[in-house]
Amino acid sequence: MTKSVGVWIDHRKAVIAILSDDTKETLEIESGVEKQPGRLAGVRSTAPHERQNVQADDSRQREFTGQLNVYYDEVIERIRDAESIFVFGPGEAKGELRKRLEKHKLGERIVAFETVDKMTDRQIAAKVREYFEK
Repeated sequence: MTKSVGVWIDHRKAVIAILSDDTKETLEIESGVEKQPGRLAGVRSTAPHERQNVQADDSRQREFTGQLNVYYDEVIERIRDAESIFVFGPGEAKGELRKRLEKHKLGERIVAFETVDKMTDRQIAAKVREYFEK
């Protein structure tokens, strides 16, 4: 039984379209990660000694990266048994997922890598079907 998977991914969610000989399935995984860390609404505090009250930028970045890695690992767990993986999406997340797949020794299963804009779940499923059925 062959199993092909298409993954549309950004930092907020991943939509996984799974195609096998007998089934077609779509899953959605929410990352739970908000946008990259920064000051609250971009506003600087006017309170004295702010640097003592605000978490350091590098520790916030490490926390953000750690949350993303947990998210990517959850996506990888869902697609681990696929023979062919098509990765696409609008931003940096697809490249980060690719590196994570390579780290997990699944990089050779990536058959296509593409930049696309935001899409609905139906558009994602149709794109994956079209790619693997040709």
